[in-house]
Amino acid sequence: MLSAAKKFNAAKKNAPLFCKRNFLLASTLLMISGCGSDGSDNTPVPPPTPTPAPEPAPAPAPTDPSMTLIGRFNDGQQLDQGMAEIVSFHAASQSILVINAAASRVDILDASELDSEALSEPTSNSNLSRRSQLDVGADVEQAVTGFTSGGINSVAVNGNLMAVAVENDARQADGFIAFYQLDNLGAATFISAVEAGALPDNVQISSDGRWVVSANEGEPSGDYSNDPEGSISVIAVTDGSPASEASQLRFNEFNSDGSRAAELPAGVRISHPGATVAQDLEPEYVAFSADNSTAYVSLQENNAIAVIDLDNPHIERIFALGSIDHGAVDNGLDASNKDACDEDDIADGKCSTVNDGINIRRYQHLYGLPMPDSIASYSLNDTRYVVTANEGDSREYSYSTDEASCEAAGHDYDDGSCFSWVDEKRIGKLDLDASIFDSSLQDNAQLGRLKVMRDQGRNASGEYEALYAFGGRSFSIFNADSGERVFNSGDDFEQITATQLGSQGFNNNNDENAFDNRSDDKGPEPEALAIGLIDERHYAFIGLERTGGIMLYDITEPSSPRFLEYTLNRNLDSDIENELASAGDLGPEGMKFVEAAHSPTGHPLLLVGNEVSGTTSVYEIK
Repeated sequence: MLSAAKKFNAAKKNAPLFCKRNFLLASTLLMISGCGSDGSDNTPVPPPTPTPAPEPAPAPAPTDPSMTLIGRFNDGQQLDQGMAEIVSFHAASQSILVINAAASRVDILDASELDSEALSEPTSNSNLSRRSQLDVGADVEQAVTGFTSGGINSVAVNGNLMAVAVENDARQADGFIAFYQLDNLGAATFISAVEAGALPDNVQISSDGRWVVSANEGEPSGDYSNDPEGSISVIAVTDGSPASEASQLRFNEFNSDGSRAAELPAGVRISHPGATVAQDLEPEYVAFSADNSTAYVSLQENNAIAVIDLDNPHIERIFALGSIDHGAVDNGLDASNKDACDEDDIADGKCSTVNDGINIRRYQHLYGLPMPDSIASYSLNDTRYVVTANEGDSREYSYSTDEASCEAAGHDYDDGSCFSWVDEKRIGKLDLDASIFDSSLQDNAQLGRLKVMRDQGRNASGEYEALYAFGGRSFSIFNADSGERVFNSGDDFEQITATQLGSQGFNNNNDENAFDNRSDDKGPEPEALAIGLIDERHYAFIGLERTGGIMLYDITEPSSPRFLEYTLNRNLDSDIENELASAGDLGPEGMKFVEAAHSPTGHPLLLVGNEVSGTTSVYEIK
């Protein structure tokens, strides 16, 4: 049985890259002694040669940190209901703030009694308590006449100021950012609600407390009759008090007839045929530069990042994130959930070689667009970097109506739902350019099952000469000023999980233990991301939404990060639907790094909101 708080370490990134469990290098100390005569003679003894000054001792190698699960909150779980999503931390009260979407509340958890002891039963223990629950939607409804809350999406804390993103019940209408003052016991007092854009999905506060920025996704209605523009709200904060109005930044100038149309890079994906650029761009997540002068906002479905000048709030520029070549060395992927082969399959002519279904291969003319959800930023030697978790995201919008009405609207009716727009299709159902692709690639055991973008890679004849998958199954580091990608982790995540989890857990989904069933989608699906500084070294923590677990890398050298550890707290033997209480932590959605100075244990912490299991977990890092 593989379960709970398994840790997989790598002594070196390059030899071979991937994890060795409890890998130790032993050295032997050889002691050499010499013997001389006891007597003496009259041979002159030359004067001793002066001993040269010793060379300075080399700097000690960094001690790589490791993660230990020391805290967990598990109360009244409901499978895949979003009981623990985005997390934040209030240092003065030692409280963890958690978005509980199922209850449409912020859970305020008490972390003040945490110590460094590892949990004895990590997949089922719950040693954190809830101080209170905050009904943010009700507070905004009371403050804003005519507003009805549709739920809460994100929480951020700086000092004693807390900001919560609240969407409108009419999802295409503007939402609000709710502000609270927290006291030393973690009690929250409502301050105000500031109008944001449609569907505020992520809110962050700059480390100097001067700026609150919200990424407003602006998703269309299910029938695509109402497609609001994506936007970014910038709210100034003075002496802890937020402004009453936000600067609302929109993308109209980048429309085809706009004054900045020529500035939109060709690599920015605009996928819906009837949408303007401003409608199609969907802000997803916010990160700040180290000096708090700039905000970076991921445009996930568009495979781009918007750069925001905060001192004079405006969209400075947009840069595209390019593609990842799955034909390149160390950039393979497992593209099928139907590629296992046993002796019976060979006898039936379905395949030729016995294998367990883990087949990480390279394919020419197959690419992945990073399309990150979570992003983070750090600076090193006066250079700013953006780190991305390359999740990928397709668009699928549907609504309820009868088949005749659906078809009359020009939409596709399938299994009781009417689909107004779907941008993905399996490769096996595409018309491929026969001069580029061998027809065997469309077999289910190869690329036939993989979902790719319908709008990318077609030639003038309507045939596909290149294929573009959603996400990169990786994380990347970009130079924030030039937009150049300086690092991508390639197929690390699938290689590591293949080596360590094998046919028990490779490319699992997050709501059932079903080996390999996400290979035809986005694989392990890196989504959650946090970075932290420990002893002058920078570290990245990447959460795998589907497989589960957290990858830890040293990113102090941005062009050559080192993989350190993969930690998984999941019971791979459990029947998740019927044994959720002991299934472990499923679907890491949001993470927060807490520096040692603010931690109850005196060591850095990583807080994780696990959306599918509904659990909040706390790792100590040392």
